Amino acid sequence: MKSKQETIFSSKTLTYFLQLADTMNYTQAAQILGITQPALTQQIKKLEHTVGAPLFYSVGKKLRLSDAGYTMLKATHNINAVLNQATDEIQQSTSPTKGEINIGMLASIESRVFEDFITKYYEMQPDVMITFHTLTRKEIWERLENNRIDLAIMYLPDDSIKNWKPYESRKILNEDLLFIHHDKKLSKQKKIKLKDTLNANWVTYPEGYYLDGVLRESYKNQLVDVPKSVARFTTPDQIRRFAETAEVNTALPASYVISHPGSDNTWMARFDPAINFDLSFVFRKDKDEIPRISSFLSAFDEYLSEESYTERLRKMIGNQN
Repeated sequence: MKSKQETIFSSKTLTYFLQLADTMNYTQAAQILGITQPALTQQIKKLEHTVGAPLFYSVGKKLRLSDAGYTMLKATHNINAVLNQATDEIQQSTSPTKGEINIGMLASIESRVFEDFITKYYEMQPDVMITFHTLTRKEIWERLENNRIDLAIMYLPDDSIKNWKPYESRKILNEDLLFIHHDKKLSKQKKIKLKDTLNANWVTYPEGYYLDGVLRESYKNQLVDVPKSVARFTTPDQIRRFAETAEVNTALPASYVISHPGSDNTWMARFDPAINFDLSFVFRKDKDEIPRISSFLSAFDEYLSEESYTERLRKMIGNQN
């Protein structure tokens, strides 16, 4: 017979509780977990019965954590932190030339440079298995926290994360967001005010994506209306193609724009004030002490020292064309 501790702290129980605490919606949590809503409800009720107190309560249609729920959430995070630290400490004694590295990258980032590097790294370290995931920002943070990915490739700063203490970052390059348009009257402008970018409809990233949030915040800070988006796509290639075909405005990272020359009636300009952010590796503290991950990061630094990120991307696109 299972003890109370085994019932409370089973992996499945904690996963169900954390997912519901994250979404605060039984239907949504059940869909993410791949179970039915009644099954999730039953598991949560069993957990509440075991701890002897309700973990959630409803205010109208909205779900809230009870005091006991907050205590359980803190305990769950503490448990995960201890397990993750133990895992990292064990792996720090492993070989730099064997094992697996899980990498999560934002879906909105051009992946070719990283794909090229991973191919070259395989030639150097054939016994290191690289697993590459294309993820949303929310999925990246969830997997970092749960130790399901070792490295994240993403844009910073990220204001959606309130607690940076468990994490470290390494900058890959600084990015400018560039305005892409088809207005010949503006073709000579190297810089453009945000209020002057509303001359046409836009194509953008979906709501909740990092660059969509950066763009919205920049317009809001300048007291300018947010551009009207007529289409949304998750990758820069999709956005570029739609912008050129439909002749609508958009904004894309400079490294991508420079390495993807537009059509004859496409022009670009820097925003005024500039919209900047960093492309970075993000990982949990001490993760870079694990030999195979340290080796991977050092090899990537050397790879970029031989030729810059932008130059590599420009050559890749040129060879493709």
